[in-house]
Amino acid sequence: MGFLLRLWATGVCSGLMSALAGEPFGAAAALCETARPLVIAHRGFSAVAPENTLPAFELALAAEADLVELDVHQTADGTWVVIHDATLDRTTDAVSRWSRRKVKVRDVPWEELQSLDAGAWFHPRFAGTRLPTLQEALQVILAGGAVPLIERKAGNPADLGRLLRELGASRRVVVQSFDWRFLREFHEQAPEVILGALGPPSRLPNGEKPATDEPKRGSESWLVHARQTGARFLVWDHRHVDAGGIRAVQQKGFKFWAYTVNEPPEFAAMLKAGVNGLITDQPARLWRFMALQR
Repeated sequence: MGFLLRLWATGVCSGLMSALAGEPFGAAAALCETARPLVIAHRGFSAVAPENTLPAFELALAAEADLVELDVHQTADGTWVVIHDATLDRTTDAVSRWSRRKVKVRDVPWEELQSLDAGAWFHPRFAGTRLPTLQEALQVILAGGAVPLIERKAGNPADLGRLLRELGASRRVVVQSFDWRFLREFHEQAPEVILGALGPPSRLPNGEKPATDEPKRGSESWLVHARQTGARFLVWDHRHVDAGGIRAVQQKGFKFWAYTVNEPPEFAAMLKAGVNGLITDQPARLWRFMALQR
């Protein structure tokens, strides 16, 4: 990051540290309330390292991302493992190692998953990279000074809440999901954790299908359901929202983050629309773009 951007970020960070005193939600809430748009590394710095691995998280920290997003599933023995897909084919060597396709994460115990290579598919230099547990990922990200953004893909809400408390991380992370029923259940289990509702949803928790343009407009009918999840953030596909919808969401008390935004024209459009955060595979590129706009 360049000198001017570092100077700007230093001022923001000093304000954040002051805000931590007496903050009921802790470091995550203090960061998420900052005025400038947040830089959120999607699956780590996934443009330059294998997604959802420790190298990707470490490089996201080197790029000074505010939050580092990661995806989690539970294994057959209940371990929380960091991986995006429900199956192992795309981002590990499970097919070649086990001669089986479409092996589901939930059907394999953690001990067996540790044998898989999760880096060689991306580039030979990452050969030997392993799937991390959620605990390992949190240790790296929190030690690096960023806030983990945990996207729950599959797994029990009570188990996740219990683990975060055991690790002392409940007030240091944000949890998000496309599954709004999960969010409601998790909020009941761990009301201290900040939540983000991913969307736009194809169906709401009551089974209702929203009108095609409702999420884009920020209409009250689906925001009612978003409130019921306990979410403080709406995390939307940037292609399915406009500036008016973002303003409507913010006027109703939510913050708005957009995903997955990787190119300068997309950065420009979302920043002009007033988003509070951008989820990107290219955090360094986004920092540079933001610095040059000031």
